[in-house]
Amino acid sequence: MSNFNFPFTRRRFLQGSGAAAVALTFGGRNTFAQEKKLNVYNWDTYIGDTTLQTFSESTGIEVQYDLYANLEEMFAKFQAGNPGYDIIFPSDYMIETMIAAGMLEELDRSRIPNFANVDEAFLNPSFDPGCKYNAPYFWGSVGIGYRKSKVGEVDSWSALFDSDKHSGRMAMLADQRFVMGVALLYLGFSANTKNPEEINAARDLLIKTKKHLKGFVPDSGQDMLISGDIDLVMEWNGDILKVMEEDDDLTYVIPKEGTVIWVDGLSIPKGAPNIDHAYAFVNHVMDAKVNAEIANTIHYATTNKAARAFVAEADLNNPAIYAPDEVVAKSEALADVGDALPLYDAAWTEIQAA
Repeated sequence: MSNFNFPFTRRRFLQGSGAAAVALTFGGRNTFAQEKKLNVYNWDTYIGDTTLQTFSESTGIEVQYDLYANLEEMFAKFQAGNPGYDIIFPSDYMIETMIAAGMLEELDRSRIPNFANVDEAFLNPSFDPGCKYNAPYFWGSVGIGYRKSKVGEVDSWSALFDSDKHSGRMAMLADQRFVMGVALLYLGFSANTKNPEEINAARDLLIKTKKHLKGFVPDSGQDMLISGDIDLVMEWNGDILKVMEEDDDLTYVIPKEGTVIWVDGLSIPKGAPNIDHAYAFVNHVMDAKVNAEIANTIHYATTNKAARAFVAEADLNNPAIYAPDEVVAKSEALADVGDALPLYDAAWTEIQAA
């Protein structure tokens, strides 16, 4: 695997218009002292089937588990200070943003012995050199999911951007930076460019593409694909892999032009009320067998080298999950674009209004 020494975001947005809060108790415990609680804030469908239960059973700590729909929603919760969370799961560029804003605790590695399980390739990302503020979690890609019998073979983003062959039968994620990122890569630019002319070129390409789309959808593309509403969609690799298990006419490809690769981490936000329990949770998730149980549930690629001994062989050998080095070499991950963000916001507004 290549060393991910560049800025490297998940993906399955919470379906519907808002995030949900789920209070979880396990092992028959329904009363706890205040200090035996842990408040976790995560993406939807991004944990193992038994992860929280095994943590509670081994520690006696009750988990309050809340869900966010996207990174911007998560970030907004912390702008006025930590509302009470102990663990969050930010992605690459958001980790960088939160570090700069002083929102994350610097991790004490001596309290996370299972940190030793992390693959060396993920230990020095440019968004958090030395992984001082995040424990690497999972990584993956965004690509094209499609129905083989309707579409044939796809190997390029041109199937979305430069073809009316499947007009009205295509969809893309409703995710500004990822959609703009793949459009920029397709045009030969950086997914993190700050050049106004390049950003506007991606805008124009997407406005042209939009008339052939069923829509920009909030991570429901995989459901539309399996139901037959569309034949081709830009989606997160793990979500397409899920529906591929149900329909062997569906497949996933990372286009030859490369794609946007994401890496997520576990972080402890500043002001965490239960920081000791937060460290215990991070260490639990980084245990090889616990981490493998998560990997085998969500079908994303783990950053945990020790866990791979317990990950399903079919997943390990699937290039749609563990992308080959030559694909990674052509890909980028999202970085904080700083003062150029308003250019992306304006472009996206124009795309949505077109």
